[in-house]
Amino acid sequence: MANPSLLEDVEFAENPEPRCACVLLLDTSGSMSGAPIDALNKGLQTFQERLIKDKLASRRVEVAIVTFDSAVHIIQEFVTADHFQPPTLTAQGGTDMAGGIQQALDMIQARKVQYRTHGVTYYRPWVFMITDGEPNAGYEQAAQRLKEEENQKRVAFFAVGVEGANMTRLQEIVVRTPLKLIGLNFQEMFVWLSASMQKISNSKDENQVAMDSPAGWGKL
Repeated sequence: MANPSLLEDVEFAENPEPRCACVLLLDTSGSMSGAPIDALNKGLQTFQERLIKDKLASRRVEVAIVTFDSAVHIIQEFVTADHFQPPTLTAQGGTDMAGGIQQALDMIQARKVQYRTHGVTYYRPWVFMITDGEPNAGYEQAAQRLKEEENQKRVAFFAVGVEGANMTRLQEIVVRTPLKLIGLNFQEMFVWLSASMQKISNSKDENQVAMDSPAGWGKL
């Protein structure tokens, strides 16, 4: 098996572009089965197709996927968009949202260390969570850690509630106001997300980037 640190050396030597990391934190609990998970899978395809059309974004945006049902699963470690292959997700089980949040934050923390070790600059990482339920018990610790990370500007965390999501509970967990997905407009949502990632990855100052309105797919 190849040495992970050697693989990193090669990866960052071949592509020293600044990185814009995005963890897709996806609810794959049983209530997402059927039309919601099918629409989510199509949305992931759209996300990949949009990103690779932008040559700079395809080398700067890094995508990772973490899913949560009764357990937490790392479906995709960080890869640049030009190497990202959308998975086909299935739905079953409960809603370990707290574990998913912790895993996503752990992965970002570890990836930043790798960036710094290899002298690669980076934009503030994003976590984009999509859920149709409410968390299992014990989410308070994850919520507290998330607030600290946001307040220190170490991460930008966005939450989208699918039909059936407990929006009041989501609001207790995240710092930014969660958005409610209109119907199953996953594809429109991922078009917005890919456009946002492209804008940030092409910018010199991410704080000056004006995001498009999510009005076409989401509402407060």
